[in-house]
Amino acid sequence: REVLVLRRVTKLPVPTLKQTCDGYLAALEPIVSSEELDHTRKLVGEFLSGGVGERLQKGLERRARKTENWLSDWWMQSAYLDCRMPVAVYTSPGVVLPRMHFQDRQGQMRFAAKLIAGVLDFKRMIDTETLPVEYLSGNPLCMDQYYQILSSCRIPGPKRDTVVNYAVGKTPSTHITVVHNFQFFVLDVYNSDGSPLTVDQLHMQLEKIWNSSLQTNKEPIGILTSQHRNTWGKAYNNLIKDKTNKESVRAIQKSIFTVCLDAPMPRVSDEMYQSRVAAQMLHGGGARWNSGNRWFDKTLQFIVGEDGTCGLVYEHAPAEGPPIVFLIDYVVKYMQRIEMVRSPMVPLVMPQKLRFNITPEVKRDIEKAKQNMNIMVHDLDVKVLMFSHFGKNLPKKYKLSPDAFVQMALQLAYYRMYDTCCSTYESASLRMFKYGRTDAIRVTTVDSLNFVQAMQDPSKQNSERLLLLQEAILTHKKNTYNAIHGQAIDRHFLGLKMLSIEDLTSMPEIFMDTSFAVAQHYNLSTSQVGSKTDCVMCFGPMVPDGYGVCYNPMEEHINVAITAFNSCEETNAARFAQAVEGALLDIRALLEDAATAA
Repeated sequence: REVLVLRRVTKLPVPTLKQTCDGYLAALEPIVSSEELDHTRKLVGEFLSGGVGERLQKGLERRARKTENWLSDWWMQSAYLDCRMPVAVYTSPGVVLPRMHFQDRQGQMRFAAKLIAGVLDFKRMIDTETLPVEYLSGNPLCMDQYYQILSSCRIPGPKRDTVVNYAVGKTPSTHITVVHNFQFFVLDVYNSDGSPLTVDQLHMQLEKIWNSSLQTNKEPIGILTSQHRNTWGKAYNNLIKDKTNKESVRAIQKSIFTVCLDAPMPRVSDEMYQSRVAAQMLHGGGARWNSGNRWFDKTLQFIVGEDGTCGLVYEHAPAEGPPIVFLIDYVVKYMQRIEMVRSPMVPLVMPQKLRFNITPEVKRDIEKAKQNMNIMVHDLDVKVLMFSHFGKNLPKKYKLSPDAFVQMALQLAYYRMYDTCCSTYESASLRMFKYGRTDAIRVTTVDSLNFVQAMQDPSKQNSERLLLLQEAILTHKKNTYNAIHGQAIDRHFLGLKMLSIEDLTSMPEIFMDTSFAVAQHYNLSTSQVGSKTDCVMCFGPMVPDGYGVCYNPMEEHINVAITAFNSCEETNAARFAQAVEGALLDIRALLEDAATAA
């Protein structure tokens, strides 16, 4: 069945050049001045009729015929592997799970054991290829990303990174990595007959790990993975010169996933709790807390704190949010069913502690990484808004798209704070196509601008505002439809640009234009991650003066995580969260007022 479905997932199309250029000019209209727009119109005209555009378009169509997906390799390189910023905060998303009711190591061990069992149960579906195929409006989705998230790891290079997947090959991995007090352990999770360890057995093994890593004065070797990629690339080569270190690093890279048993963090008020945990998932809280209790290059790291905090952080290169969230939903459900079964008392081997030889040079690299991590921690501003007044039930009642509804609230909040609108990115899944990743929905449109301006204009009637809201939501729905069907503008432009780099021809003027830079500077980088579990996903801003906004609209409430950088005077996560709350409530008031009038 699986094979048949994979055949039905079609190849990513190449949109027409005219359509993409028209879409580009439309996207620029609300965010650049009319002089800039006129200048860009000329450049677009030349690109379309001067032969350059057509030549690149033909090259792209040729590539599309010859490859399974003309975009995926380029995207992986340009968005992730060539990017030299640290993966922590800058590209790796965090997920906060609902707070657990344990406050001690016993609870932590029990929870971690069940969680490992749940992930292994999920892995069984991947290994036996019995993972149910997902559909979107009747179309099968490409399931490839599920096969990339376990037993994989990013590997730093001096100029470009790679991702290695150990699931494919003759001897697939049978161990996970557990890290506690900055010390790494290899834990075999399968018995000699191939059956997974029971929750009870896992619990016993975790106890052994805990007891043999009580000393806290260890060098936090894992913090090296949080560095700028070029710095880490150099430190990595230096680290693995030593044979013991190389074997230890390889054991972490090959593991199925990592479990981080975190030390309790400083307590905060209930109101601040979600925001603090979101930050802990993104960076670990700093060198003296849990930032060294990570291997940020590992695709999947589950975090279980002694104080009941839990969640995960994942390295973004191999996969998007939805497969990760599907895995979380599965594991959470599994953990609710599972009871601790007393297993036969088979003596299990002691989990192996990974040794590292810390040379003075490695020690220097660790100190530098600690300093940089602490700077990063102080710079990241995180605010989680648990919006409790309504959820997607409200827009649905008025027959409006919940996603577009939240996006318009974000536009209104931004406009109220800055008296202007900005380039806004919302990720759209391309999984309708084989090996599809994402494209961008450009949220800021002439219609969204008209709506937010009307909301701020006291002379406008509510009836008029409502019409503009409906118009803006309709446009957003259309743009979303185009994006998931491979007809958006951003990845098409990326393809044309990559092709001109590969052909070593001069870069087309259209990509050297200030408008292009403005369009690519996303002050709002947003993503909807729908999950059945009441979790909060978060990620850092895309630009130094921007916001990262991730939201999960549940039936009766909406979880919104907002990040910004403290080093930017203009941005403030808490103020933006307040503006978002106000905007959501005002749009509800607008709908209710119109309903009453009607």
